[in-house]
Amino acid sequence: MPPSAQERIAEEIKGSRWGHARVSLVVPIGVIVAVAIICVIVAVLSSAQRADEVSFNRQQQLIQRAFANQGARVLQQLNSVAGTPPAVTAIRTDYDAQWVAQHVGNWLETCFGHDGVAVVDGSDQFKFMRFRAAPDAASARVRADLAPSLDLLRGRLTALPGGTLDVLGGQSPQRPGRRTALIQHFLGRPAIVAAVAVGTAADLSAGNGGAPIVFSVQYIDGTMLRQIGNDLQLSDLHEIGTTAHPTGEYVTELVDARDDPIAHFAWTPSPPGREVVMSVLPFIAVALAGFALLVGLVIRHMRHTTRAIAAGESQLRHLALHDPICGLPNRIYFAERLETAICEVRGGGPSAAVFYIDLDHFKDVNDTLGHHIGDELILNVTQRLSRILRGSDLVARLGGDEFAIITTCASDSYSLQAIAGRIIAAVCAPYLINGHNIIIGASIGIAAIDRRARDAADILRYADMALYRAKNEGRNRACIYDAAMDADLSNRKLLEGDLHYAIQNDGLQAAYQPIVNASGDTVIGVEALARWTHPSLGIIPPSQFIPIAEHSGLIVELGEWMLRRACLDGKNWSGVTVAVNVSPLQFRRSDFVEVVERILKETEFDASRLELEITESTLLGNMETAELSMLRLKATGVRFALDDFGTGYSSLLYLRRFPFDKLKIDSSFVRAIEKAPDAAAIVHAVVSLGRGLGMKVTAEGVETAEQHLFLRAAGVHSMQGYRFGRPGPASDFSARLASPRDYRVSNPDQEIALAS
Repeated sequence: MPPSAQERIAEEIKGSRWGHARVSLVVPIGVIVAVAIICVIVAVLSSAQRADEVSFNRQQQLIQRAFANQGARVLQQLNSVAGTPPAVTAIRTDYDAQWVAQHVGNWLETCFGHDGVAVVDGSDQFKFMRFRAAPDAASARVRADLAPSLDLLRGRLTALPGGTLDVLGGQSPQRPGRRTALIQHFLGRPAIVAAVAVGTAADLSAGNGGAPIVFSVQYIDGTMLRQIGNDLQLSDLHEIGTTAHPTGEYVTELVDARDDPIAHFAWTPSPPGREVVMSVLPFIAVALAGFALLVGLVIRHMRHTTRAIAAGESQLRHLALHDPICGLPNRIYFAERLETAICEVRGGGPSAAVFYIDLDHFKDVNDTLGHHIGDELILNVTQRLSRILRGSDLVARLGGDEFAIITTCASDSYSLQAIAGRIIAAVCAPYLINGHNIIIGASIGIAAIDRRARDAADILRYADMALYRAKNEGRNRACIYDAAMDADLSNRKLLEGDLHYAIQNDGLQAAYQPIVNASGDTVIGVEALARWTHPSLGIIPPSQFIPIAEHSGLIVELGEWMLRRACLDGKNWSGVTVAVNVSPLQFRRSDFVEVVERILKETEFDASRLELEITESTLLGNMETAELSMLRLKATGVRFALDDFGTGYSSLLYLRRFPFDKLKIDSSFVRAIEKAPDAAAIVHAVVSLGRGLGMKVTAEGVETAEQHLFLRAAGVHSMQGYRFGRPGPASDFSARLASPRDYRVSNPDQEIALAS
């Protein structure tokens, strides 16, 4: 039966209401979603534009800073040549054209890649001029382009001239310093022009008016721009003309104090905003096409968010209790586990122990190779420690180079030292990280956990004291805590204070051990050694107070005191070389070269008679800085000896790269000559190596006629040891030089023959 009219009307009304409901629900949701998407698009585009602007401004700042750094580097390189005492003598005092050409012109061009060098005397006359690709006809232009720097140092200006940019910052024309560096046009090309007034501090105290001035020029060319671009990760950094503005490139300019442009540079950008937009557009398209799935996506997102929050809470707890670099438990987690371990031992569980590990020379790796290499080294150490321990043991990282282990083991010293030996062997094996061969050490403090243990703080304090003992006894070793360490630590602290007082108040003494020629009848040098007689404790051996000085940092002051004392005493010993030991901490200070030069000047000691002895560990991970320091001191005449050769890494790279004058064979090889054939072979090899490299070879610790005879036959150039004299005060050595016949040693051939 067909539906009635009333039923048809009811169906229509019902359909109309359903359609109205769909419109009332779908349209508002669609409008809301569309508005939200439009807002997102606008926000993304505006954020991308701001990101591009921020990126451009940041890159501009980095480029400006890079040019400033280049200018400072050029000035530093120039000052390392023109600011030395030999330069004052050869340029200001008695002009030496050959010295200037060799040590200024050739050095700056070949070693540092400078494009031009000039020297002007006190009357502004050019004494020396050398520029690449600059014909003689351009000499007038050279003079004109060097005029801003010359006038600035002479104090003739009231303001920086136009067309120049001060890269040092804060240069005052009214009160000029002894050096300057400007960015300007030189012979029509943008360049860094550096200038240094030659003279001592006393010479220049009244100004630079009559001082010679050395100039150096380095063009801002493609090589420099490629280097800056590589450092800043800028693509195709290059110079452009003032009117050229390449499409699709960022452009920046260097301006002078009047905001007039000096040079323009362009590079191909990689705008982060565009990458953001390109990464977001697919999601926006999916959102536009997925209106129908909006509710489901929101619900799904909420579910994912809930799970993410739960996972985040778990991750936050993990981060709070673990080290972010290596993933090991941190100090908080370690303290909790240590308290648990103590409770278990008190409750009748097996005995346990804490191993407190400190990595030796880790700071050197961070300072010289960078923190990224240091982090990779930490990961490698973590892997090695995890491999050698059991699954029930806990390995934690407590700090930068500090690790700790909780392990259940027997509490006797043999078992504890055996575990420590495995740890040291694993940690001290060489590492190969990013092409760097790295060798570090490990010192370990051990504290046993027994039923008398009180709390975690005490156990950690005991382990820390044991670690302190291990480091003071020579590192790369383990010490077990005992009750005497508390008193020993207090005594060491008191001794450290007394040592500091002795250094400050000239309470130390210098002893000198003679160095003789191969025959043993002529003194050719002397080695200065520190001695300390305590007012109440008597003689403190160097093996006791030197480690204290190294651990506390007093070794720097002690080293300076010894160098000054040796130079003062050595002035009275004409023709005798004075050798002074230099600690790694002292050598690596940034002002080490200046300190040596100052002491030589104050004591008026001949630099050619000073010999600085350094060990191979001083050079480890510090090659660039060490080479520059040695070259600067070599330029003044100071000599260098590689001490204890054969006991360290004995890398031939050190002998090829660093300007050593002498090798010193360690006394351990000399003592073993008569007993171990391999020691004799090593001595022969070292002598041959030294002769092949043009170095003198000195043997230490010579005590018997047999050793003397062997070393003389092996070709050693000089020797020192008790056979030729024990260390003594300066007066004893002066007496020996005055009466050499009273100290002559017998001929080793005759002595051996009489003994047989």
